[in-house]
Amino acid sequence: MLRFLRIRNLAVIEAVEVEFESGFNVLTGETGAGKSILVEAVGLLLGARASADLVRTGEVQATIEAIFDDPARRELIVRREISNQGRSRSFIDGALATASALRDLSARLVELHGQHEHQALLDPLAHLPLLDDYANARDVADDVRAAWAELRSLRDELERSRMDEREKSARLDLIGFQLGEIERGAPKPGEDEELAATRQVLASAERMQRLCEESYAALYDRDDAVLAGLGGVWKRVGELATIDPQFAPYVESGHGIKSQLEDLAFFLRSYADGIDASPARLQQVEDRLALVERLKRKYGPTLADVIERRSVLAHERDLLTGVGERADDLLKRLETATAEYLSKAGELSRRRRAAAGQFAREMEGLLDELAMARTRFEVRFNDGELPESGWSERGIDNAEFFVSPNPGEELRPLARIVSGGELSRVMLALKTLANTKPGSMLQSNLGAPKTLIFDEVDAGIGGRVADVVGSRLQDLGKRFQVLCITHLPQIAARGDAQFLIEKSIRGSRTVTHVERLDEQGRVEEIARMIGGASITEHTRASALELLRDRDAGERRKAKAKVRG
Repeated sequence: MLRFLRIRNLAVIEAVEVEFESGFNVLTGETGAGKSILVEAVGLLLGARASADLVRTGEVQATIEAIFDDPARRELIVRREISNQGRSRSFIDGALATASALRDLSARLVELHGQHEHQALLDPLAHLPLLDDYANARDVADDVRAAWAELRSLRDELERSRMDEREKSARLDLIGFQLGEIERGAPKPGEDEELAATRQVLASAERMQRLCEESYAALYDRDDAVLAGLGGVWKRVGELATIDPQFAPYVESGHGIKSQLEDLAFFLRSYADGIDASPARLQQVEDRLALVERLKRKYGPTLADVIERRSVLAHERDLLTGVGERADDLLKRLETATAEYLSKAGELSRRRRAAAGQFAREMEGLLDELAMARTRFEVRFNDGELPESGWSERGIDNAEFFVSPNPGEELRPLARIVSGGELSRVMLALKTLANTKPGSMLQSNLGAPKTLIFDEVDAGIGGRVADVVGSRLQDLGKRFQVLCITHLPQIAARGDAQFLIEKSIRGSRTVTHVERLDEQGRVEEIARMIGGASITEHTRASALELLRDRDAGERRKAKAKVRG
């Protein structure tokens, strides 16, 4: 769940802080106010490509920070910094992180369905996992993935065993060189970070020694030392406590404070004594760090990758030097692994194809309610068996979602048909499908406790359909955190919390503000969404009616649930 978002110097945003609720959050405001910039900021936290153009004019750096509650209810802090030179840095809980690590982590926390965002749903490779979940076949899919990994491993071993002697000798020479280089360096996990920290200390050794000595003297060693003076303070506080008991807690805490300051004083002294400020020590650390960085450039990019590379090379060397006599055994194992893979992949394929028709019919029904009336939806599989070259960890199927949103048009691949708003509604239908099938494992994939962000989900709809879309989003808000940018009052009124994004001119600069609206503020904003710039008592009454209808609808659902 996205609990807190802070943005600094991003485009027209100078400084914005937003605390979101756990349910259905709506973001409203005039076109061009900066609503999409908030979505773009979250996209940057997901690892989207950063550009120097995103940094506010005249500023050195843009910063986006977020606090998430992960599925284990732990707090995670993610930060992205973008310089006006186009460079960026990412941090997870204060530690530097690669863009890949940021994407991996954030993908588990946020799903962004924006009109102009690259959508995973457009990739046909993402379609089979959704169908697997719907068919309650995730366990079989996991078995297929494991069987495929075993099959590939055995294929690689057999391929190595069939190298001619010249190829094998050349490969062993290369492995020997690379492995020897890594083993001579003998990298240890986390060593690069420790060396970098040590170098920083040694480079500032004289200053650190001086600061430690001055602090120790101020606390303990001078005639007017703090610790000596504190004795007199606690004596006087003790006398005050005999007169007024309100001072008693401070007398009791005095011993702890004195003990902490003494510990600090002794640590300062021992730390100063332990600093090796010699140039030789600094040079030793610099040389070692340079060696480690060289290994990372050749075999990394991280030190963990270098260490893993050492294990991989050693394993390959063992295979090349001892696998020849086991070729017959490998062939037998490969035949067994192939049969096991095909058995599991065949079972998975049968489950997928059995579930595909019902999956498509339910999607069509949901899309009909979401202003995509008479949309046809179909899951298309490969005809016949895939050749061996087409096998993969996903099994022996290729599948893709085909859609025809307009009557009379033939079904075409989803990526080639839908607009941004339609794509958001397709995702909304998938989310609703997960929400309405309690026994489906689709919830484990689409229904994880993460944040769902919908941008322009209301494109091209209005009236009754807008109320249906709002109701669906409101229902999703009971299971997940939902953030939705909308221009429709019917959807805005359904929100558990509403945020107004406004743009103003301060001095000669454009500034975007985000404000959480109270009940009266919501009435005014929804009235603006209904009537435009001219807000009348009639539009205010209509806005209030929409908000009351939302509450009344919730009460009706609660009563129906109790009766059921």
